[in-house]
Amino acid sequence: MLLWYDRQQNDMAEQNLIQISNDVVAVIAGLTASNTSGISSMSGGITEGFSKRVGGKNMRKGVSVEVGESETAIHLRVIVEFGVPIHDVCRRLQKEVKQAIENMTGLQVIEVNVKVEGVEIKERANHFDEESLENGIG
Repeated sequence: MLLWYDRQQNDMAEQNLIQISNDVVAVIAGLTASNTSGISSMSGGITEGFSKRVGGKNMRKGVSVEVGESETAIHLRVIVEFGVPIHDVCRRLQKEVKQAIENMTGLQVIEVNVKVEGVEIKERANHFDEESLENGIG
């Protein structure tokens, strides 16, 4: 949870506290990621078995955050659409998530890490993730 006082207020006796929970930062990151072109969905992670596509109900899925007093670090697990330039999509994702969080919360985003855990082919609704590729399943 983030706690800071209004820097505009010079009188320390009268502090105005603002609290932003980790969940709020995670939801902002998740919504931004799900609206980024080339991102098929968020990943629940390999520890949950095959990477699962996540609908709009839990926008924290595939997102973990570390929030400090005035800065934050974001970690995203995503599934990309087949055929997109993955490095370009991930760079755009990093930029858009950073901008959204900084604009909405005032926190300085020090890093946005992206782990691509799968590729989805939309035409045939096939989904390939790390585990299935390693096991020769697809």
